[in-house]
Amino acid sequence: MAIKKIRSRLDLAINGAPPAFHEPVHVGRPNIGERDVFLRHINQILDNHWLTNNGPMVQEFERRVAQYLGVKHCVAMCNGTIALEIAIRALGLEGEVIVPSWTFIATAHALYWQGITPVFADIDPKTHNLDPYAVRRMLTPRTTGIIGVHLWGRAAPIAELQSIADERGIKLMFDAAHAFGSTYKGQTIGRFGSCEVLSFHATKAFNTMEGGAVVTNDDQLAEDMRLMRNFGFKGYDNVIHPGTNGKMIEVCAAMGLTNLEALEDVVAVNRRNHADYKKALANIPGMTVLDYDPNERNSYHYVVIEVDPACPVSRDQIVEALHAENILVRKYFWPGCHKMAPYRELFPNAGLTLANTEKTASRVIILPNGTTLPESAIPVISSVLRYLVSNPSS
Repeated sequence: MAIKKIRSRLDLAINGAPPAFHEPVHVGRPNIGERDVFLRHINQILDNHWLTNNGPMVQEFERRVAQYLGVKHCVAMCNGTIALEIAIRALGLEGEVIVPSWTFIATAHALYWQGITPVFADIDPKTHNLDPYAVRRMLTPRTTGIIGVHLWGRAAPIAELQSIADERGIKLMFDAAHAFGSTYKGQTIGRFGSCEVLSFHATKAFNTMEGGAVVTNDDQLAEDMRLMRNFGFKGYDNVIHPGTNGKMIEVCAAMGLTNLEALEDVVAVNRRNHADYKKALANIPGMTVLDYDPNERNSYHYVVIEVDPACPVSRDQIVEALHAENILVRKYFWPGCHKMAPYRELFPNAGLTLANTEKTASRVIILPNGTTLPESAIPVISSVLRYLVSNPSS
């Protein structure tokens, strides 16, 4: 692909728009609520002289999140990965746990880090979520649990996975890192399985700068996780449980409270951008934009396009060309966990049972979205894509 040639001819291709952005336009730019609201929370923290250790800001954040999701307990953590690790340990998972390979690497690492074997099951290519039939094929006597992932905020097959877990007497939990505010059959995600793990990383639609949480309706599980995130302390000088340091700090809770107030506005912007992308990219041969169910809530944070093998240019050529224009799209979650260390060495033949995962991983591109997306970004991106498809030999 002659990137320089494409760049030199883009002026004509996009009707006078600049061929490249001076500043990068990239996936995962943080959405940030009202600055004055955040600073008011910061001043309150400073006045309280309470920066961490389950302060009033964290407690209020937990209360508000639990109320928003309609669950009994929100246990805030320093990040989503630690939240996964603590949830896994609190559930007593061991041996083998079934997960998708088509997910962020933290889902697998949170298991492996604790001496548990992640067993990768294939996905449904239509939903990008775990295929229940593939899950059944990967069950063994050593299986103690399943971690479903609500990819792109679209619910995993919750009922089917719960049925499998119930039949086998194993635990089911969910990685809901993408799914804050999403729904499943009209019910807010966060109340399914034994627990659900949230990520509030800066790249998420709803962020706390850095942070995570586990939400659950299980009183005992919530109590155990609260102990585990604070070294197992119950009061002063009284450790009653093994634990680590997984606490969220007050400043992160302040950002969370700020962004919770702004969330509906963020979702509205994302939804509008997604609709504009769909319109702008319509009828480009070999490209489709992933849809969201209009009957379910979603943050519309992820603009996912799939590049069909019949497309005149490859997925990787498209990514290269867009990067040359300072449009930093991503190949989530290329190439799949099973092809990353240490799993590619541990399970060299895993790909034999992951045909849909590998096919999807080779086709997906994530486009920039969010409240900071420049007004000209969608027209420019669509023009670049149309030019590439129309001039594959350029």
